[in-house]
Amino acid sequence: MNGNQDAFLIDLSRIRPEKNQVPPENMSNKTESSDTANGWYRQPWVFVVAGGLIMGLALGIRHATGIFQVPITMDNAWTREVFGFSIAIQNLIWGLAQPFTGMLADRFGSMRVIVAGLVFYAVGLALMSIATTPLAFTLTAGLCIGIALSGTSFGVIYGALSRMVRPERRSWALGLAGAVGGFGQFAMVPLAQGLINLLSWSGALVALAVVCAMFLPLALPFRESASPAPVLGVDQTMREALTEAFQHRGFWLLNLGFLACGFQLAFIASHLPAYLQDKGMSGNVAVAGLAIIALSNVAGTYCCGVLGGLFRRKYLLSGIYLVRSLVMALFVLMPLTTWSLYLFCAAMGFIWLGTVPLTNGIVSQVFGVKYITTLFGFVFFGHQVGAFFGVWLGGYMFDVTKSYDLIWFIGIALGVIAAALHFPINDQEMPRLKFGYQLP
Repeated sequence: MNGNQDAFLIDLSRIRPEKNQVPPENMSNKTESSDTANGWYRQPWVFVVAGGLIMGLALGIRHATGIFQVPITMDNAWTREVFGFSIAIQNLIWGLAQPFTGMLADRFGSMRVIVAGLVFYAVGLALMSIATTPLAFTLTAGLCIGIALSGTSFGVIYGALSRMVRPERRSWALGLAGAVGGFGQFAMVPLAQGLINLLSWSGALVALAVVCAMFLPLALPFRESASPAPVLGVDQTMREALTEAFQHRGFWLLNLGFLACGFQLAFIASHLPAYLQDKGMSGNVAVAGLAIIALSNVAGTYCCGVLGGLFRRKYLLSGIYLVRSLVMALFVLMPLTTWSLYLFCAAMGFIWLGTVPLTNGIVSQVFGVKYITTLFGFVFFGHQVGAFFGVWLGGYMFDVTKSYDLIWFIGIALGVIAAALHFPINDQEMPRLKFGYQLP
């Protein structure tokens, strides 16, 4: 059997339930086989589409953040470091909050966490529109929206899907949800630019807050994910699961590798428009570049999700990080033209968020899905530490050197390091998972 399988299939009739095992007849399979009887809204494609749309909205607004940088800093007479620090705090809060929102989702269900995240997002955007001091902007764009992202993005959505879809279809579901989210990101970039042109940047933020409120019904399909699916094998408490993960070397290598991902993506999303403007390019070219990244991400995330079910995910991740570094190096070293920008955005977009379903897949493959949202939340913290430095250092180094060149080269180096870190990861299932069939 392929070592990349998410669970071992064996004859349950030959297993004698032990003290801590759940007898097969008492197992409640909250997946596609039983949920379809409860209505169309319990079918897998509904989970995937609803989750993808929520992620698309949350990540799309974040992806369009760079478009707001120039008008906000000009109107408020702020430096780019002020804006960059606030968005850096957003990324750090997102990472700090993710393990705790993951625990809440694993214990009380994903629907409640998603609803709370959308409410935080709407409130944060509305308050951003009236923030007139750096502190107020940091508390809204940084703290409030950072918490909102932890409840509406990868950690909670992918965690819910990992439990609600069978293991053999898990890579497909994560990849397709990411692709749907990519369409949302693509749509949000021109939408945000159009709203800014029509309503000003403050009016655009209020309009996006209204859209967040309108998305609340999409959380309903996730209302029954409160009870983790039972597992035939050794039962675990959350504390035992965390202890097991923290003692696993590969868990920490994933954290360190994911840091490079956060640094690269956050820097590009937040500072690319300003970088291009400094090079004499128009704002429309920057918007087109971000839109190309989002559109390419649709195909790339889906392909990465599918490939994760066919090949070892750790090698795919190493390849992605090496390709990213190569693409970034070519972009910085070659003459900048409109077409070189578009080619860069298409290449980066194709491998933009493909790391997320692959990383999530490794966590679920090694540790199971009972506490997947919590465990991925801790891995994702590494990603957001990198994002914090990518955004903040980008603004700081520009104010000091009047150039982004050093940050580009740091991002390239981190990609090479991340590729090397993934090779030694032990991605085999934990021994306790090899004694039975793990229901999603």
